[in-house]
Amino acid sequence: MLQKDIRNIVFDLGGVLCGLDAQRCVEAFHRIGAQRIAYYVEEHRVEDLFLEAELGTITTGVFCDRVRSIVGQPVPDDDIVWAWNELLTGVSCARLEAICRLAGKYRLFLLSNTNVMHWAKCKEEYFKTSVNGHTLSAENLFQRIYLSFELHLAKPSTEIFQHVLDDAGLLSSQTLFIDDSQANVRAASQLGMLTYHNKNIDDWLTLIV
Repeated sequence: MLQKDIRNIVFDLGGVLCGLDAQRCVEAFHRIGAQRIAYYVEEHRVEDLFLEAELGTITTGVFCDRVRSIVGQPVPDDDIVWAWNELLTGVSCARLEAICRLAGKYRLFLLSNTNVMHWAKCKEEYFKTSVNGHTLSAENLFQRIYLSFELHLAKPSTEIFQHVLDDAGLLSSQTLFIDDSQANVRAASQLGMLTYHNKNIDDWLTLIV
């Protein structure tokens, strides 16, 4: 159960709100003949072009050009973006409903290491929900959204957490951070934030029962 002094909740995206399926992504890259890119996903290697996309230092077009240069085939941009987005499995109705309930009592924020391709899919397909006849979007559900590719910062650097606290005017002692990475949780706790290590994607739902 949530502590009484919590006023703000900062959510991670992948592994907390949005499901991830690395094997499905690997298979998608294999289908478009990009086996060498599939290896990055299979080994969970966030480096090179994947890290650059996460930090927003390359565009989608450059990302796709780099993939083509690695695989040595003229793969269309749309196929590359589709394969990369196959990592995402969506936001369940239970998670969306929980966010809507929490929004009535807490200030909610989103802090994610992500890239422009994944975020576009999430916004267009996963975060749209209808409440009392009104269609809500990610911007409606969260008071502010902090994304690594926009900030050019990434977790677990404490710099990105400090930016969120300062920009939103949050007291760390009143702020709960939920993430599936132990390293990210550890970094947030160094700044005095309350933390919850979400080991399985729906574990955090037990906090609001």
